[in-house]
Amino acid sequence: MPPRLRFAPSPTGDLHVGGARTALFNWLYARHHGGQFLLRVEDTDKARSTDESTRAIFEGLHWLGLDWDEDVVYQGANVARHRADAERMVASGHAYRCLCTTAEIEERRRHAVATEGAFKYDRRCDRLDRAEVARRVAAGESSVIRFRVPEGSTGWTDLVHGEISFPNKDIEDFVVLRSDGTPIYNMAVTSDDIAMGITLVMRGDDHISNTPKQIMIYRALDAALPQFAHLPMIHGTDGKKLSKRHGATAVADWQHEGILPQTMVNFLALLGWSPGGEFNEVMAIGELVAAFDASGLLKKASVFDPKKLEWMNGQHLQRMPLAELALLASRKIEAEGLAKAAELTSRAEWFGHLLELLRVRSRTVDDMVRQARPFLAVQVTYDESAAAKVWKEPTEARALLAATRDTLAACTPWSAEVLEPALKGLAEARGIAVGKLFGPMRMALMGEANSPGMIDVLTVFGRDVALARLAAAVVELDRRTGHA
Repeated sequence: MPPRLRFAPSPTGDLHVGGARTALFNWLYARHHGGQFLLRVEDTDKARSTDESTRAIFEGLHWLGLDWDEDVVYQGANVARHRADAERMVASGHAYRCLCTTAEIEERRRHAVATEGAFKYDRRCDRLDRAEVARRVAAGESSVIRFRVPEGSTGWTDLVHGEISFPNKDIEDFVVLRSDGTPIYNMAVTSDDIAMGITLVMRGDDHISNTPKQIMIYRALDAALPQFAHLPMIHGTDGKKLSKRHGATAVADWQHEGILPQTMVNFLALLGWSPGGEFNEVMAIGELVAAFDASGLLKKASVFDPKKLEWMNGQHLQRMPLAELALLASRKIEAEGLAKAAELTSRAEWFGHLLELLRVRSRTVDDMVRQARPFLAVQVTYDESAAAKVWKEPTEARALLAATRDTLAACTPWSAEVLEPALKGLAEARGIAVGKLFGPMRMALMGEANSPGMIDVLTVFGRDVALARLAAAVVELDRRTGHA
């Protein structure tokens, strides 16, 4: 039977890194084994669940490319079934009605903590006569349904952690249905997983303590047990659980930082899983699907390292087909107001040359857009702190730039094969290393101290723009030295 897995987020916020990784692992397992990946929105907490959060989760999954196989299940629509399953357990003797009020429970809890150090429900309502319970409930007395925890222990073979077992004596008779008829988490989750035919529950290991209770409910409802796999937490670089103090934790934040979806999928897949042996860390989604199996799931917590994420993003930028990269970059460039996407499309060959030049120096799309700015601007803007260093001797810099412009103006055709020897010849004639020409040139052409190689810069700018900027820099240096 093909496996059926689910991702079951609560719509109380954005899709965060931990949830995205859980969704991804479920999706990869289902796709690798030819199974189904299902989506369930656990919206029973009406006070905190929002449509906005639901949309954010859907958008995050779509961005990552994680598609689901059946209609989305909304847990809040299944409360009648949750209630019926709880009542069925009462009828079969696996659960009972508890008439203790919240105030009574709290008073006993305070007393037990003060005298014994711990509280555990003492099953007093389980000892009441059934007819009396029925009469009091019929009279309108408030009650909850508690699960009757059996003796012995409850265990399972976890696909990540191996054998796990809990002594049942450490688990009190837990509530499965509130007095208002709504289910407690463990009741709703188990009822839904049974109804959806889930065969493998893969989730964070913060749910390990819930698992024995859910297994008890499965057995009480005479349902087949799924397998369980509990994934270790994701930590920040300081070794503590990943949180907002570590920076961006929502998937959408990284999307806005210029991280590619294929990068995020690749990066998250390697947080808690390894294909084993020697492998290339940079993997396409098809490679991940082919390699993914539970045998590679790791027991230790993984570290979310933003620097590693950005490095990996740079690798994926270099792998991306140029046409796809051009579409992505042009949208960003237009959003920044640097150029119209249609204009860039009309100059496709030139734009492609620029992107090839910049992608090897970039780790994010935002990086590329920032580096593209001088190439797209109508006029150069000088970084004053860099200019103060590069043009520290303005008279000397002016002379070099004037000579450079004259030399380049005589170059035909405007190609690397002509430009490079011409500049080398100029440097030799002036008795300096060719690199001494490049600093002032870079400031004149780019307005900043860093750029791709100068020959590449010259060819991307083209004759007219390059010569115009060199001439403008000569004028600027005249102004700075008072010779204008």
